[in-house]
Amino acid sequence: MVASASDTLRAARRAASVLVDRKANDVVLLDLRPVTDMADYFIVASGTSDTHVRATAGHVIEELKRDGYHVQSIEGLEQGRWVLLDYVDFVVHVFHPALRSFYQLERLWGDAPAVPVSA
Repeated sequence: MVASASDTLRAARRAASVLVDRKANDVVLLDLRPVTDMADYFIVASGTSDTHVRATAGHVIEELKRDGYHVQSIEGLEQGRWVLLDYVDFVVHVFHPALRSFYQLERLWGDAPAVPVSA
């Protein structure tokens, strides 16, 4: 099943909302559609510790699963330094703060407009 553009945005916003609800820091939703065809959206957030990174990513997986969205690939969940959740049309990145600062994904995708995020 191919998701519509509005379904993809709704799911990406839902993921961002779960991160905000679980006290992730600096949650950013980037619209990649104008700059690449790799994915439609990136969600970038920080946890406060390895445990918080793992827990917030785990909550995204569970909450989106309840909504009918299944993660296609998960990387880094065991370590908790940088968790990547690939939902194909959007990707969730949850970083330990030091790694987020090092990789600076927001700067790398600086041409991508930000989408407002709310709880």
